[in-house]
Amino acid sequence: MNIWKQVKQQLAAELNQQLEKDIIKPGDFILTPDASLGDLALPLFVLAKDLQTSPAKLAIDLAANWNSDWCQAEAAGAYLNFRLSTEWNKEVLANIETGENERIGEGQEVMIEYSNANTHKEYHLGHLRNISYGDAMGRLYRAAGFKVWPVSYINDFGIHVAKTIWALKRGFVPMTEDASADKGFLLGQAYVEAVKQLEILPEGPAEVSQIMQNIEARTGEDYDLWTTTRQWSLDYFASIYQELKIEFAEHYYESEYIEAGRALVDELLKKGILRESQGAIIADLEEYGLGVLVVLRADGTALYPVADLALAQEKFRRHELTKSLYVVDVRQSLYFKQLFKVLELMGYRAEMAHLPYDFVKLPSGMMSSRTGNTISYRDLYLKVFEKFKNEIADRHVDWDEDQMIETARILTVATLKFEMLKVGADKVICFDVDEALRFDGFTASYLEYVAARINSVLSKSGLETSAILSAGGDLSQALESRLVAKLAQFEEKIEQSAQAANPSELAKYLYELAQLFNDYYQTVPLLVDDSGLRAVRMRLLLNIRTILQNGLELLGIEIVRQM
Repeated sequence: MNIWKQVKQQLAAELNQQLEKDIIKPGDFILTPDASLGDLALPLFVLAKDLQTSPAKLAIDLAANWNSDWCQAEAAGAYLNFRLSTEWNKEVLANIETGENERIGEGQEVMIEYSNANTHKEYHLGHLRNISYGDAMGRLYRAAGFKVWPVSYINDFGIHVAKTIWALKRGFVPMTEDASADKGFLLGQAYVEAVKQLEILPEGPAEVSQIMQNIEARTGEDYDLWTTTRQWSLDYFASIYQELKIEFAEHYYESEYIEAGRALVDELLKKGILRESQGAIIADLEEYGLGVLVVLRADGTALYPVADLALAQEKFRRHELTKSLYVVDVRQSLYFKQLFKVLELMGYRAEMAHLPYDFVKLPSGMMSSRTGNTISYRDLYLKVFEKFKNEIADRHVDWDEDQMIETARILTVATLKFEMLKVGADKVICFDVDEALRFDGFTASYLEYVAARINSVLSKSGLETSAILSAGGDLSQALESRLVAKLAQFEEKIEQSAQAANPSELAKYLYELAQLFNDYYQTVPLLVDDSGLRAVRMRLLLNIRTILQNGLELLGIEIVRQM
């Protein structure tokens, strides 16, 4: 049950009845900027203009005629403020404890395709943003009631693969038989070196093209080398998924859809959806303002649309999808408009959407796997992990090695994911390791610290969970009412974050909730002698922890018990 939405709907209905007009909408209400002003506010500037009166006079008139006992209304200049009752506070806490929530996606299926990494390249920060974003969107949709199919589509064919294999065959990067070697890193090095050497050696492009054709023919030395090195990449990706606790319902690979895609291309040529142009096969989408999409090169090798079109067919054959979403970086925005238009011309009518995200850059500039100016995922993980492990060892000399390692692991994953999610997908991330590791500010460490502090207070209270949950006293402090109002917004934030494809909204909400708790912790005594008052305040803390934990879980983040 979205209790915050219900409150705004009820306020709008009662005010509209008073005005005898259907003019106020639930979305017009905002949280007051300060707890002393109440819980919600209605700005009256636009409404007063429509009613040909002043905002201050309208606020006074509406407050004077307000007669509902479930909340109080008072004029505050151009705003009408509302203070919810202590009984409403109890209802919010009970709602959180029962776990009731609105399920706007009931009966709908959504497929979210992400982690579209290329084999034969290094896994870096850009990939981390993709996988964190895709996983969070799947969790948000699931919380909103959708049946979610998280799938991974791995680009294991393509010219980038041929370039890497060319570099290995040429000996620009030596192959290794060492089982412990980081072969994902080796492949990344080979790709970077291939890009450099192809600018120098005039015979290089023709050799790469031939390797690509040999791989697609699935025979010979080049294909055997592709098979071996492909598995290196897949094993590397699997270790990362396990580390980040990312789970996919299905895995798709470009190589598995090339053959079906070529057959589909022939079919679309006959239907006139595709045509030949200078030896290449294209989709001419000029009349839709989408330019030309090349599907097959003049030399017959396949480009991304060949497999993507066949894969889309397979997705809709396997599942009754309401939505099919693709998490791919912003550079591919035109491509996906073109792909969706071709699918529409083929007769598909389900909602298909590209969820783009912008670049991750370093303080020194943009990253590029072509130039090697990247932070590899593995190097970054180890750097952050060691930082946390050393910090924990300094703080907790009594902890054993396993406890330190597990806590450092949770904090490392939390930090990496949160840095990728706290910024809107439409904005560039400038990743600064030192800033990400801070224990204050808008970081995962701060949220983890707040959750651990709540655990500590609950432990010191000496109360059993059953006694806390049965506490029935009133929360009468202004900060307590503000905290309850903030908790009540949780379900709405889930819905908004899912609909806007923007997990950063949830991240900001959790940070604001943590800040409110810290204000409360600093100004209101919690472990008071009055056992009834202590119990009801512990009940509030228990609910804050629940929302922090549930919210972070929707971002794919675990919380620690101690810090």
